[in-house]
Amino acid sequence: MKNKKKIAIVTGAASGLGFELALLLAKDNYELFLVDVDATKLEGAKKDIEAQYATSIQLLHKDLSKPNVSEEIFLALEGKDVDVLINNAGFGIFGSFNDTDWLRDISMLNLHVLTTTHLTKLVLKGMVARGSGKILNMSSLAAFQPGPLMSLYYATKAYILSFSEAIANELKGTGVTVTCLCPGQTKTCFQEVVSNGAKASENKIKFNIACPKQVAEYGYDAMKKGKVVAVPGNFNKFLSKLPRFVPRRTATAIIRKIQEKNRDN
Repeated sequence: MKNKKKIAIVTGAASGLGFELALLLAKDNYELFLVDVDATKLEGAKKDIEAQYATSIQLLHKDLSKPNVSEEIFLALEGKDVDVLINNAGFGIFGSFNDTDWLRDISMLNLHVLTTTHLTKLVLKGMVARGSGKILNMSSLAAFQPGPLMSLYYATKAYILSFSEAIANELKGTGVTVTCLCPGQTKTCFQEVVSNGAKASENKIKFNIACPKQVAEYGYDAMKKGKVVAVPGNFNKFLSKLPRFVPRRTATAIIRKIQEKNRDN
């Protein structure tokens, strides 16, 4: 009897880390369900993957910041078992919380918190029932401290980290693992959707910017090993631990200076 092909879902798969993670899954012969809000880039990603690997790819053009989109994705699977879920989609908003657009704020909260949580819940029941499955949630180095001028982004990434660690503990002994990837600055199109949806200038601080391919490989390997928290890069590991030794007020002030410097014209 022919072995059944494993199935993976990747959100935010049209570019950046999502695309690189999809490539790694294709290399390992997963059947892919790729989700993104950008239909054109999603089609391009499919062609690029198919040019390298012979695998089945289904495209789901979805706005993950909308209510009930998780159910739409789950229904599109038509009852198929999900072996890997990668909650990668996300964006940032720069500016004082008092000044940012509330509708844009809601979109990010829905995407980072509600969609990530709901999609995880929907696939998790089947994984636990089968006794196998892997979930990779995309957080950030931002999860380890407050972030003035990107307050909701930092807060939602902290939520993803806390949520992932908690359910990883709950799932011990089930055969299902949850990994939270927390990269630092990575060279992706993230900057294009910062600052209330308008294209922002590139970060002025160029130090410690990682290659998306290397970050994806690090996160993918951590997911396969069932590691709970994965912080790529020794300097980032150091930064993630710094808030334990520096007063939170000081850490918060430092982050504000960095944000101001990055967007200084």
